Amino acid sequence: MCGNNMSVPLLAEAVTVSALEKETAAVIFLHGLGDSGHGWADTLSGIRLPHVKIICPHAPQIPVTLNMRTTMPAWFDLMGLSTDSPEDESGIKRAAENITAIIEHEAKNGIPPHRIILGGFSQGGALSLYTALTCQHQLAGVVALSCWLPLHKSFPSASSGHKNLPILQCHGEVDPMIPLQFGDMTAKKLKYIVNPQMITFKTFPGLSHSSSPQEMAAVKEFIEKYLPRI
Repeated sequence: MCGNNMSVPLLAEAVTVSALEKETAAVIFLHGLGDSGHGWADTLSGIRLPHVKIICPHAPQIPVTLNMRTTMPAWFDLMGLSTDSPEDESGIKRAAENITAIIEHEAKNGIPPHRIILGGFSQGGALSLYTALTCQHQLAGVVALSCWLPLHKSFPSASSGHKNLPILQCHGEVDPMIPLQFGDMTAKKLKYIVNPQMITFKTFPGLSHSSSPQEMAAVKEFIEKYLPRI
């Protein structure tokens, strides 16, 4: 393993769970607003495959408009949680570049983009969708939990070349933060961007803005399908 993590700021502090055998694939997973990578690293460790490395970076601390400009871990600023809320376009694009830098660092160190699944929860899921659909690399897939597609009006033109990107979208049916309607609208929009048969949208009765063993089982199945041992 070569390469310098310090050249990729988000990697220097990221929680990395090494594979149990030769690393031939990776899952990069982005946490939600106000959280850190630690909890998701633990959760994903419970479903990991022996050849897959897990990388859970921490979002930078920034003032968040939605929370009265309080400084907290956030991938980009959030102005509101309604469909017509203004969006932090420059912040979203900058965050996507930072995640792409992690993908490129892994590629230089032997794990090509087509062996990387990008995923996330809530704001992290939103960023994972946006990054995967706009970066120049063809990834193995995207895991989008309890989230939405940022800057959705810029698609499908922003996503040329990603027609066959596998996407697993999961949403709790009683999510009070990011309502199921957001997930539904996102799934419909994604069907215009990628081949509809590449999209799996699963909803979970009784699940609020969190994860569950059933959801994690779906995530594990997706990882097994798209990051098989080679």
